[in-house]
Amino acid sequence: MPNPKGTPENLEPIKSNREEQLTTTLSFRVTEKMKEEVKALDDPPEFCRQAIQKALDEKKGKDQ
Repeated sequence: MPNPKGTPENLEPIKSNREEQLTTTLSFRVTEKMKEEVKALDDPPEFCRQAIQKALDEKKGKDQ
């Protein structure tokens, strides 16, 4: 019976060049307009990661 998910290479973990591996997910609610604007970008997941990291860095700077 053929593998419905493709070749064995497709089942290997994705290689990343990041310092910290992306091992977990995060879900949050947004407006429909925000969702459409983000989805229209070239790399929506990376945009969201960068936006969250920027906000965390700014918050860290204000807390110190």
